[in-house]
Amino acid sequence: MQRSDLIGRGTELGWHAAQRLPEPVADALFRAAADRMLHRAGPSIRQLARNLGRVLAFRAPLDRDEFDRLLRDAVRSYARYWKETVRLAAMDVEAVTDAAIAGAEGLHHISAALDTGRGVVLALPHTGNWDVSGLIGTRMFGGLTTVAERVKPESLFRRFLEHRSSIGMEVLPLTGGDVPVTTVLTQRLRAGRLVCLPADRDLSGSGIEVDFFGGRATMPPGPAMLAARTGADLCTAEVNFGPPGTRGTWRNVVSPPIPLHGTRLRQTVTDATQQIAHAFERDIARVPADWHMMQPLWLDDPAHRGRRGTGTA
Repeated sequence: MQRSDLIGRGTELGWHAAQRLPEPVADALFRAAADRMLHRAGPSIRQLARNLGRVLAFRAPLDRDEFDRLLRDAVRSYARYWKETVRLAAMDVEAVTDAAIAGAEGLHHISAALDTGRGVVLALPHTGNWDVSGLIGTRMFGGLTTVAERVKPESLFRRFLEHRSSIGMEVLPLTGGDVPVTTVLTQRLRAGRLVCLPADRDLSGSGIEVDFFGGRATMPPGPAMLAARTGADLCTAEVNFGPPGTRGTWRNVVSPPIPLHGTRLRQTVTDATQQIAHAFERDIARVPADWHMMQPLWLDDPAHRGRRGTGTA
């Protein structure tokens, strides 16, 4: 058996085992795993620390103890995302959906577009738990379409496809599909549907250059391009965790539509992508611990050179 097969088999066993744990035990195990990651301070944790440092330098610097607490909370937030994702099938999905809706604001921006036959492109950063947020789309808006990065091993990628499909999402592979992903997304938007796209990581390495927390970064042009070409509304979403055990355990805030300016497509896409970046700045700075960005983003980050995104977006 190849190493990738072993990893895939281990992931599958761990996924099912986590679903059978009592909630307090799962909380303790995932928090302990987060603290071990933090203590080991591997490359992903060091990158997360650098990214959070950018946010705080732009917002308000913290002293060393405060920053260490923020980094700890960020790693624990990431572990919470994984805990909820692998356990969602074993949770009371109706109750989770009700709680997500209760903690949501701005959903009328989506309804207003869909009710008149326009599609909506919802651009999201890698914050909170957007799988839970997706339950709002499947309950209130008749489903949603999204894109998944193809990760290795293939069994892990298929596990994510199955997971997200099981909660009502239409999930398209970013690469390797039978039909180009842009073609399918365009069809869905022209049919007046909801499309949700993670938009703070440029996986191609050739995206739109933007100002982001005082530095230059690239972000994917896809959300703005799709909206400009189809006439769909372009919104962003702030996705965060609330205090555990409260009605607002998940917080989702949809922005008003971003105006699309410019007479040329490239100008329109560039301007709208910068507006997305500014919206993400505002939302990430509000709750930086819930931003799970463990890859290099800024062009002057030494780790950025020659890198492409990896993960489970």
